[in-house]
Amino acid sequence: MSRCGTSDALVSGVHVREAVAHCVRTLSDGPPSRWSTPAGDLDWTCWETLEHLADDLLTYALRFGLARPMGVRRVPLRLSSDRAEGPENVIFGDTAEGPDGLLTVVEACGGLLAAVVDSTAPTVLAPHVFGASDPEGFAAMGVVETLVHTYDIAQGLRRDGTPPEDLSRRALVRLFPDVPVTDDASSTLLWATGRIATPQRPRRSDWRWYGAPRSNQ
Repeated sequence: MSRCGTSDALVSGVHVREAVAHCVRTLSDGPPSRWSTPAGDLDWTCWETLEHLADDLLTYALRFGLARPMGVRRVPLRLSSDRAEGPENVIFGDTAEGPDGLLTVVEACGGLLAAVVDSTAPTVLAPHVFGASDPEGFAAMGVVETLVHTYDIAQGLRRDGTPPEDLSRRALVRLFPDVPVTDDASSTLLWATGRIATPQRPRRSDWRWYGAPRSNQ
């Protein structure tokens, strides 16, 4: 078991863009008939899960658009869902543009988050359900959401969605300080987020990340 040093595992907008690029490469030109199937073990379809990812990236970025992010629990946009079992989002893709159009939405939202976290002072905090975090923490959250939901959707599309090793390691160091890396960082990240079991550890039924600034961990 090992941990890599935090000094060489910072997370920035560059890594959000890298995670989104991985998502686009992995899911582009997916079979049209598979987008209405479940994404991995989720109750959501592949299409709904990709919309949820775009929604996460956008709403993370919006938190730092406020002059005083900690003064507002959440940006009060109207939530809606296309079906009772689907995710509640503020953003939806145009079905007429198909999955590749929705991937464009994800890329745009990821680029917005990348730009915002890189242009915000590192001491600024914004609220999150798991506790207040700084721009680096939200960049890492964007990376995790992108990697694990790409994995979920890739399962539904019957593709290999294994997360990149470097991005997985950076995300683990920043958000999962309680999780030692075993074997490789990608499988450890999938285990830490409840996606898989490993030979050493049974599958998690409950999990969370820790977004507090590094100085508070």
